Amino acid sequence: MKLSTSCLAVLSATVVGSVTSFIPAPAFTSRGVTTDSTVLYISSWGTKGPPSRWTDATENKNPEDNIQSYLKAPEPVEARDNIDETVLVSGLVKSKERTDQFIFDLLNHEESAFAFKKIVAFVDDEKFAKKRLLSRSARYTGLLNKLDFVEASAEGALPTAAQLDGVKSWVAVLEDGDLIEKVKSVAALAKDASSLENISVLLTNAYSLDTAASESAVQALTDSGKEFTLVAVGKLEDHDEGKIPYRFKDFGTDDGVLPADAIFSRNEAMRMITETLQLNAGVGKALSFTEVYDVNATEAKLIKGLREAGYARPQEIDHMLRNGVEAYQKAIDEFREKNPDWGKGVYATEAWWEDPKFKASVEEAMGGKKTPDILELKVEEKDERTLEIEKIATEWAKREYFRQSMAGTVDEEMTEEAFIESVWDRALHEGDVKYRQMKGEDLDEEAELLDFKARQERKQQAMLKKAKEELKEILDEVDGGDGPNDDGSDDDE
Repeated sequence: MKLSTSCLAVLSATVVGSVTSFIPAPAFTSRGVTTDSTVLYISSWGTKGPPSRWTDATENKNPEDNIQSYLKAPEPVEARDNIDETVLVSGLVKSKERTDQFIFDLLNHEESAFAFKKIVAFVDDEKFAKKRLLSRSARYTGLLNKLDFVEASAEGALPTAAQLDGVKSWVAVLEDGDLIEKVKSVAALAKDASSLENISVLLTNAYSLDTAASESAVQALTDSGKEFTLVAVGKLEDHDEGKIPYRFKDFGTDDGVLPADAIFSRNEAMRMITETLQLNAGVGKALSFTEVYDVNATEAKLIKGLREAGYARPQEIDHMLRNGVEAYQKAIDEFREKNPDWGKGVYATEAWWEDPKFKASVEEAMGGKKTPDILELKVEEKDERTLEIEKIATEWAKREYFRQSMAGTVDEEMTEEAFIESVWDRALHEGDVKYRQMKGEDLDEEAELLDFKARQERKQQAMLKKAKEELKEILDEVDGGDGPNDDGSDDDE
C-alpha cells in the first residue's frame, strides 16, 4: 500500500514542523443588579466596530506589528455597584490659578457609572470654593443640582468623623507634607466611618517615597475594611489628558518608586482616580503612574491600539488594569513561537499544508519528488456561477497579495501566483460570499467566516487522521516483513 501524497503532506507537518494556523456596547456592567445608569458608552463605531476591524480577516496576524489582531472588540466593563448616594472630594479647590472643576465633572458625567445624588466639595474656604465651582458649565451639566460644600475645621485638615457621616465614597487628594502619614490618617478615619464604603486616594508629588513606608500605607488602607484605590503620581502639570501614554507599577515596591523628576498631567491624574473609583478592576489597587515618552514602548503601542479600536477611556483603563502589558507581551511571544519564520514571509494560513514553502520542505523530505497540488483536481466543466466566484476569488487574492506585499509580510521571493495558490481556499470563500451578496442575499459575514474556518479545521483533522491510518498500515506491513517469503521459504534456507 502507498501513502497518498496529500496525506503525506499533512503527516509531514507533524514531523518537520509546519506553520500552524493562528485563528484569531456599552462600557459598563454592574457587579450586582444592572441598572440603566451602568449601561453606558456604546462604541461610536457601531456593531461593525472601528475602521481597523473593517479589513479582511487575513490581515497581518502578528500582534507586534498589528495590534488589532490581538485586541477584541470593545465590550462592557464591570463597574462597582456601590458608587451612588454621596461622594466627598477633599484636598482641592484652593488655588486661584485653576478651578479644579474637572474631577467634579467626571463624578457627575452622564455617561459614567456613577449614580451620586450629592457631590460634596470639602474645602478650606467655602466662599472661595463656591466662586470657583459655581460656573455656567456646572449649571448646564446639572452639577449644581448635586454640588454641596463643607468647610474644614482648619486649613489643610481632613474631614472629621461627623463630616463623613452619610458619605459613601471619599476621594482624597494629598499633595504635600508627610504623604505616608496622611494616607494612614485617611485610613483611620475611614475605618471608623460606618457609612463609608469606598476610599480613593490620589498622591501627588509622591517622589522617592520609602518602599517599606509606602507598603505600610497600603496595609493601613487594607486594614480599614473599605474598598480602596490609591494612585501615586509625580508633579502635576497642566497638559491635556490622554495625550501622553502611561505605565503603572505597584505602589510600595521598588519598581513603584517615582523618580524626583516625574511629572503627570493634572487632568489625567483626575481621570485615573475617578475611573479606578468606578471600575471594579480598581478595587484594592495601589499604583504608581508615570508618563511614557517612547512611542515604541509596549505601553504606548497598546494604549494607542486600544484607542484606535474604539475603546472609551473606562474600557481602556479597565483593559490595562486587568490584562495590560503582560498579556499583550504573552500574545507576542506565543505568536513568535508558533510562527518562527514570520520575518521571512512564512505565515500561518488556514490551509497551511498548501503553503508553497511547506510543500517545498515536503518535496525535499521526499528526495525531490514533487507532491501533487491538492488543488490539481480533475478538470470539469464549470458553470457560470463557479466561473464568476473564481473570478472574484482571484481578484480578492491579488488585492491581498498587494496589501501584504506593501505591509512587508510576504517573502520577497514569493510570486503573486504562488501567493494566490497558498490562499485559494480562503479566496474561494470570499468569492462565494461576495457572489451571494451581489445576488441580493443578506449574509452574516462573521458567521460565514467562522463556519469556513470550522470546515477548514475539520478538513485538516480528517486529512491528518487518514495519513496516520495509512502510515500505520505501512508500518504494520514493514513489521511483518521478517516472516516467511511469498514462496513459503525462509531467507536462510
